[in-house]
This record gives sequence, C-alpha cells and structure tokens, in this order.
Amino acid sequence: MTNRIQKGDLQVSEELDKLITEKVCVNIDLEPDQFWDSFNAIVKEFTPRNKALLAEREELQSKIDNWHKENKEFDKESYKDFLKAIGYWVDTNDDFEIETKNVDAEISTIAGAQLVVPVMNARFALNAANARWGSLYDALYGTDMISEEDGAERGGAYNPVRGDKVIEFSKNFMNENFPLSSGTYQEIAAFQITDGNLEITLKDQTKVTLDDPEKFVGFSGDIENPKGILMKNNNLHIEIQIDREDSVGKDDLAGIKDILVESAVTTIQDCEDSVAAVDGEDKTTVYSNWLGLMQGNLEETFEKGGKSLTRKLNPDREYSKPSGEGFTLPGRSTMLVRNVGHLMTTPAILDADGNEIFEGIMDAMFTITIAKHDLLSNGTFKNSRSGSIYIVKPKMHGPKEVQLTCDLFAAVEKAVGLAPLTAKIGIMDEERRTTINLKECIKVAKDRVIFINTGFLDRTGDEIHTSMEAGPMIRKAQMKQEPWILAYEDWNVDKGLQTGFKGKAQIGKGMWAMPDEMLGMYENKTVHPKAGANCAWVPSPTAATLHALHYHQISVPGVQEELQKRKEANMDEILEIPLLKEKLSAEEIQEELDNNAQGILGYVVRWIDQGIGCSKVPDINNIGLMEDRATLRISSQHIANWIHHGITTKIQVTEIMKAMAKIVDKQNDGDKNYTKMSDNFEKSIAFKAACDLIFKGIEQPSGYTEPLLHENRIIKKSNQN
Repeated sequence: MTNRIQKGDLQVSEELDKLITEKVCVNIDLEPDQFWDSFNAIVKEFTPRNKALLAEREELQSKIDNWHKENKEFDKESYKDFLKAIGYWVDTNDDFEIETKNVDAEISTIAGAQLVVPVMNARFALNAANARWGSLYDALYGTDMISEEDGAERGGAYNPVRGDKVIEFSKNFMNENFPLSSGTYQEIAAFQITDGNLEITLKDQTKVTLDDPEKFVGFSGDIENPKGILMKNNNLHIEIQIDREDSVGKDDLAGIKDILVESAVTTIQDCEDSVAAVDGEDKTTVYSNWLGLMQGNLEETFEKGGKSLTRKLNPDREYSKPSGEGFTLPGRSTMLVRNVGHLMTTPAILDADGNEIFEGIMDAMFTITIAKHDLLSNGTFKNSRSGSIYIVKPKMHGPKEVQLTCDLFAAVEKAVGLAPLTAKIGIMDEERRTTINLKECIKVAKDRVIFINTGFLDRTGDEIHTSMEAGPMIRKAQMKQEPWILAYEDWNVDKGLQTGFKGKAQIGKGMWAMPDEMLGMYENKTVHPKAGANCAWVPSPTAATLHALHYHQISVPGVQEELQKRKEANMDEILEIPLLKEKLSAEEIQEELDNNAQGILGYVVRWIDQGIGCSKVPDINNIGLMEDRATLRISSQHIANWIHHGITTKIQVTEIMKAMAKIVDKQNDGDKNYTKMSDNFEKSIAFKAACDLIFKGIEQPSGYTEPLLHENRIIKKSNQN
C-alpha cells in the first residue's frame, strides 16, 4: 500500500515527497512547496495535450490497419498518398540548420563510444560514468579479442603467453594510429621529454619521435621521469602508462604497464527501457541515483571475491602540457539522462481526480530539477561544463510529439529557475512516423536538439506493429538486411548532416547486443563510424574501450564530409514493408518460434519476478544477449503477427512457451532468487505476462510492452509485500 502526501491537487508517494524535501530542493533556490505548485500546474497543462497525441497515434494506426485490409494488392504510390492524406507523413522538407547553443565538446565535436546503463542500478551507473577511461590491456586480456590458441588461455592466474599477445596487439594499434618517425613501439626502450618535445629512444639507441609530433599533448609524473605519455588523435586521448616496478611493466623494454584509452565519452543514464520502475518506491531509487551522479556523491558498496568494495565517481585526471603547465581532463563520461516516452502513466503520483499522471511529465520535472545541482556546482564534480542538461527522449511519434517535449522542457525550466533552452533534447528515431518526418522533428527542436539516434530494435517493433494488417513478416534475423532498415539507417545520417549536425550534435547508432562477443563487435562495429555516426551504443565499459579504437582508425568528420555529397536515402525503400515472400517449412517456423519464445521468457521472468530491466539473457543457443524492452517488443510483435496471419496458432505457441519456460528455468538454475515458471504455469505471473505480450500483442498501443510489464510487476510486488 502506497502512503501518499497531499501536495495541492497531487497525491504524492511518501518516498518521492521526502526526496524532494530533504535532498532535491536543497541549495538550488527552489522551495519544496514551489516545486509542487509548479509541477501541479505543469501536470494540468500538459496532460490533455499528451492524451490527445496518444489518441492521434491510435486513430492513425486504425486508419492504416483499415487501408491494408481494403488494399490487399499493395501499391506504393497510393500508400504514400494515403499517408500524406491522413497526416501521418507531414515533412515539409524546408532547408534549415540547427541552432543549439552551449553544447559540451563530448557531444558536439568528439566522436566516440556511448554507454547506455540503467540508472536504477547504482553500481552499473557508477561503472558507466567512470568508463571515460579504460585499460586496453584488460579489455583485450579478458575477452575473445585475443585467441586462446597456442597456450593463450584465459582464466586462473596471469598467463604470460596471453599477456604477450595483448601487448603485441596494443603496440600494433599504436604503430598504426600513432606511428613513430622511424621504428616501431616494439622497439621502444625509453620516453623522454626534452624542450617540450617527445623524444623516444629505441633499443638500438636511435632517437626518434612521433611521425606527427602534434599528437603528443602531455604527460603525467615528473618531466625527467614521466609516468604517463598522453597522446591525442581524432579528438580522443590515449595514455601510455609507464612503471618499471609493475608486474607487466618490469618485463617491458620501455616499462609500459598499460595503455589507457579514452573510451565512453558519453553515457546515457537510463530511466526507460533498461529499468523496471513501476511505482513511487522504484522512481525514488531512479531519481536518487541521478541526484547522486549530479552531486558527485553516489556510492555503492558490494562484495566481490570475498572483499567489500566501494564504487565512487572518478576524479578528473591531472597532466602537464609538453611545456610543463598543468591541466586536467575529465575523469568521467559526460552524462545524458533518458526519460520515458509519452505513453505510460505512473502510480507514483495521482492527480486531482485520483488518476495516475503521465510518467514522462514527471521525469522531465524531476530529472531537470535534479540536474540544476550540476549547473550550480553543488557537487564534487561537473558534468556539463557548458551549462546544459542533456535529456534523451524515446518513442516519440512525429513532430507534434517532439513539440510537446520541447514545450514541456520550457515549462520546467521556467518553473525551476533555469535559463531558456538549458534542457537539450536527444531525439530517438525509433518509431516509423518519426523516421518519415525526421527532418520536421529536428526542425521543431532546432534550438534544443543535440542528438538523433537510430534505435533499430524499437524501430523494427514499430515496423511490425504499424503494418500488422499488411501480411506476415519475414523472419526476425532477416530484418537487418532488408531494404527498409538499411535505408532508415542512412536516412537518419542524411537528415542529420542536412540540418547541420556536423560539429554541433551527435548522430548515433544502436547497440551491440552480445556483450561476450567482443571480437565480433570489433570486426563489425566499424560500420557505425564509417556510416557517419559520431557515437554508437555499447553494452559495457570493456566494449566502450574496444569500440573507441574504431574512432582512432576512422575520422568521422572526414566521413561526414564525404557523405554530404551523396544522394539521400530513398523514401520508397524506407516504406518497403518487410513481408514474408516465401513459404516456410514446419521446421523453420518451429525454429523461429522457439527462438522468439525463449527470448521473451528469459527477459520477462527477470523483469516481473526480480525487477531487472536489462540483463544478459542466454538465448536458445546459450549465447548471452543484452535484452531490454526493445528486443521484447520485436519478439512479441513478431509472434503476434504470425498468429494473426495463420503462420502459426495460439495452441502451437502456447505449447512452445511451456517448453521454452522449462529451458529458461534450467538456464537460471544458479540464481537463488529465481522462481521457476514450469512448476506451476497457472500461478506464474511472469509466464502469464509473457504469454499476454504475444496473445494481446496486437491490441497493445504501438506494440509497446510497458503496459503489461508494469501491470504484472506491480501485482508481483504486492504479492511479495
């Protein structure tokens, strides 16, 4: 039972009120009563607009459904005319450039890896914030980047054979990206700094320097005996760390113990897809952690290897310029916060009529107010040195919804005493209506936008749901190679470059979802900087370090310069519906359903039973995949589509769900907090929720999973209390 405090017309969960009174509204020139009065007014103003836009989504979807029912022979030109006639496609295509001011370099001019992490988990949030710098040696040694052949196995004590391979890879990377005027990094015996220049002695006593001396930008330690050599390439830093007493450095000719890589330049602290926050208690945890990050005092103590460890935010890193003058570099990733979308309401706060308020309105008010602590330098560290707050907004459908968000941010700024346009917006391009109208969406937010990102997972889910009545969809794995998704990825970059994002804002790409497959990531994720994206999502600090190497190898501004000359992506391809064209065998259908069902159950059981919003879930082949609500949306909508069009039946899917539940139960044998679904299917809330996501999938708004997940998580929590 939620205890509530009356604040004007609002009934506020006790935990949230306490957070505002005792922590948030302290030293920010805003009294708690002012906060609640202003928020009450904002709720009254924006609730009707939010409701109207959600109704418009449903109205448009109904019209599209009916069109497909009436037009079994698909004609693209008629379809395009129809989409324009109903107001689904409204892009005017006027030329303009974005005008966003006061943007930190990490977002405007530095291309690099971007982490996405559930802010609800303090340990993960801290690890991500601290992932600005990462050990290349550790990232290589602990992953499949280095082969275990020829005696280079991982595990147990340090393996010098494997260590040698790590060092060889690292030095070859330096040879390629920070080449010497002569010789190789394998030959370096010593580093000296002489008259502000880097002097390198090779093992044959030859004196050399960098091929491009300007890449040497600083050092740490004494100038006579430097402990670190700082280099810069494509706006990213690398530090060669020297310690001849170190267990690795003592065996290195130059005393190199590690190579430190500037890795996760930015991090999205996520309140949305990767968290399971369904009530006032959960949202208080979310906001408390965000406050701790903004004030710099968030800590988390945990047990590891029988020892108690405490995580804190890292301080800035201190260096000296070649001339000897001191300077610092940020020790932490620049943090954005992702709010929830427009759809969901939350029982954390009730309005005057006792109805749940929209969670997105609450997120805007709370996350912006909390970030004011950073702007006022109330904490230990600075997040934004340019005086901005960066908010990623997901799941918007078209320019009207972007306008609602911009207006909401403006209202919150005024309410909490911030300058106009302080709160910047990152637009997730993950819904079909936003893709088609992307330029218009950017135009609406041209003085706030700092980010567009192709969220191809949610985008695929929306593709399936929007065209549900068009016919059965192709198999899920084939989607990535379909014309529509390739054109969509290019379209996003094209529209960003056309509207002046180069050197001003991020053009982002989606997640690498296999955290244990780092070699695969390293071999494949070059596609993102090569596509003109100046950031791309990674699932871990280790992945950030490895992906950072790509931004040394590829100059994104140079790529963008070339891409500006190409013909823009084809809208006809974007509108190509990915329908199944061949007849599938019974075995192929079974395989697809097994895979989807297993993924749904593996994710949902943790979400419902344990409140885990994002985790590494073993797939049917026991390969760990990062699952969140976006992947769930695809899998559930895909099966719903196949049932709807007779590829499978509810009976067959029910049997498969029960069979896969037993497999998922077995995969979670080692989790003491796990409750088996197969012991009692009728009583398992998680199993019921997973089935409902499929069998009620078509009626879910835009195919979203949140309504059913939240409903069942609340039931589960009430049963536990």
